[in-house]
Amino acid sequence: MNKRSLVSIDDLTTDEILKILDLAKEFEKNPSQLLLTGKIIATLFFEPSTRTRLSFESAINRLGGKIVGFSESGSSSVSKGETLHDTIRMVSNYSDLIVMRHPVEGSARFASEISSVPVINAGDGANQHPTQTLLDLYSIRKTQGTLDNLNIFLVGDLKYGRTVHSLMMAMSRWNTTFNFISPEELKMPDEFKLYLENLGLKYYEHSDFTEIISRADIIYMTRVQKERFSDPIEYEKVKNVYVLRNSILANTKPNMRILHPLPRVNEIHTDVDNNPKAYYFEQALNGVFTRQAILCTLLGIK
Repeated sequence: MNKRSLVSIDDLTTDEILKILDLAKEFEKNPSQLLLTGKIIATLFFEPSTRTRLSFESAINRLGGKIVGFSESGSSSVSKGETLHDTIRMVSNYSDLIVMRHPVEGSARFASEISSVPVINAGDGANQHPTQTLLDLYSIRKTQGTLDNLNIFLVGDLKYGRTVHSLMMAMSRWNTTFNFISPEELKMPDEFKLYLENLGLKYYEHSDFTEIISRADIIYMTRVQKERFSDPIEYEKVKNVYVLRNSILANTKPNMRILHPLPRVNEIHTDVDNNPKAYYFEQALNGVFTRQAILCTLLGIK
C-alpha cells in the first residue's frame, strides 16, 4: 500500500485537491458504495469531537469498512501512561489507516512518521485541520460555482482557530481577497499574513464587519475556543464579541453563504438558521462525502 498521509493541506497539490472535490461530488450522488470492504480504519480521538468523528465513521460505514479506536483518551492505554509513539506503533499493526485528533500541535506529523499506514490529521491543537478544509472548499465551490475571485470573511478566533488557518492556506491558491475580523487578542498570526503578502494577495483586518458585510461572498464564523485559553478571565472578555443575527444579513449578496466548522456557541444566533444563506448544517453533511473521497484517495481505491 502507498503510505500517503494527510497532515496538512499543503500535503496536497492544487490538482489533487480538485480531484478530491470532484470525487466527493460523485459520492454525494451515491454515498453507499462498498469500496472499503475488508479495510479497518482506526479512529483515535485524544480530544473531544462530534462532527469530525461521526462524519468519518459515517463515511467508513457507508463504504463498508470497519472501525476500531476510541473517542476519548481516558478509555485508552494513554490513561496508563502509554506514549503517543507506542500507541501509533501498536494501532498501525491493527489497521489500514489511522484518523487521529490530538491536542498537541505537530502530533499528527509525528504520528505519520512513525505509522506504517497512512495517517489523517483530524485536528492537532491550533495547527491544522485539513479534512475540515477540504469539506469547506467543497462547500464553497458548491455554493459559489468557483473557488476563484472570492471575498472571504474569516470571523472570530483567528489566533487559535486551526480551521481558519488551514482554510486561508488553501484559498491562497486562488485569487482570494481575505477579510480578517477579530478582537485584538485573537488576530490572525503574523506568519499567515506574511504568507499572503509574499503571494501578493490582498487581506484586510477589521474589528467589526457589520458595515462591510455587503462585500462578502463567504462569511466563515468561528467560536472563541474556551479550551485554548489558560486564563478564564481572558476568555470571558472575548467570548461574545461577535454575534451574527438575521437582521445583519439584509443587504448581503444573493450568493453569500454563511459557513461555520461547528460547534457554535453564541456567535450565530438561531434566528439565522432559517435564512437560505445559512449553510453550516449542509456544510457538516458535505463532510461525509469529502471524507469518503479522502479515505479512498489515500488508500488508492478510487
